[in-house]
Amino acid sequence: MLHPYVEQFLSYCQLASFSERSIGTLSARLKEFNLFIKCKRLKLPKEIAYTHLIDFVSDFKLPSVHVKKSRVWAVKQFFHFLVLNQWASRNIARDLPYPKIEKTIPKYLTIGEFNQIIKSLSHRTDSLIELRKLTIIMLLGMLGLRTSSLISLNVQDVDLTCGLLWIHEKGRRRRTLLMPYVLCELMQKYLKLHQRKTGPLFLSKRNRRISQRTLQNIFRTVADQTGIEKKLHAHLFRHTAATHLNKVAGIDVTQHVLGHARRSNTMKYAHLNPDQYAVYMRQHPYMKKEAS
Repeated sequence: MLHPYVEQFLSYCQLASFSERSIGTLSARLKEFNLFIKCKRLKLPKEIAYTHLIDFVSDFKLPSVHVKKSRVWAVKQFFHFLVLNQWASRNIARDLPYPKIEKTIPKYLTIGEFNQIIKSLSHRTDSLIELRKLTIIMLLGMLGLRTSSLISLNVQDVDLTCGLLWIHEKGRRRRTLLMPYVLCELMQKYLKLHQRKTGPLFLSKRNRRISQRTLQNIFRTVADQTGIEKKLHAHLFRHTAATHLNKVAGIDVTQHVLGHARRSNTMKYAHLNPDQYAVYMRQHPYMKKEAS
C-alpha cells in the first residue's frame, strides 16, 4: 500500500509551494497509481519495477493521451520524493517518456464574434449579475486571464486610478496588467454596484467566490443569448486575446499579458497570423501573373 507515502508526498508538495491545481492533479493520479499497485499485490516502493510504470501509464482503464501525460508527470515527481527520503534506491520513472500530443488547429473568436458577444451582453447590464457576466467575458477576451487568476481576483486588486490589475498567477506569483480604457469604465460601474472595498471581486448568487462551475454556466448562458455556434470556454477566450493581441502588439507583449515565463509557451497560443500571411503571399513573386 502506497497510501502513507502518497500522503507525505502531498504534504511535501504543499510546503514546496505547488499550486492547488497541481496538488489536486497529483492526488488524483497517485490515487489511481495506488489502486493499480494494489491490484498487482505490491506493498513497498522498492517492489515496483519500470514495467509496472509503463503498464500504469498506458493500459490502466484506457486513459486519454492527456491523462497519460499527467500520470507520467505524477510518478516522476513521486519517485523523486521517494529517492530523497531513501524509500527507493533510484528514480525508475526518470526515463519514462511523455506521450506525444498531436497539435490541433487553435480555435478563437473573430473580432466580429467577440463584438457580437459584447454587444449582446451590453444590453443586459441592469443588474449586478448581468454586469458581472460582461466584466468576466471582457477580462477573459481582452487580457486572456486564466480561470484560476480570474476566480482569485479581489476588489483590492483593482486600481482604477492608474488602470491597473494585480493578477495572482501559478506558483503564487503576482504580476500587474494595464487595463484598456473601456475595461476601466466597465470595472468602475461594476464596483459601484458591487459595494465592497475588500474581498472577492466576483461573487456567486450565494455571496461566495465564484467557482469553475459558475464560469461554465456563464459560458452556456452567453452562448444561448448570443447564438454563437462555437463552444465557449475560458481557453477559447484566452486564445482570442492572444491571437488579436499578437496581430497589433507582437509576441513579446503577448507573452507578458498571458504571463508566460517561456516564449515557446506563447507561440502555442499566438499561432501564425493569417493576416500577415496573406500580405506575404500577395507580395510573393510567384503569386503574380507575370511570373508564369
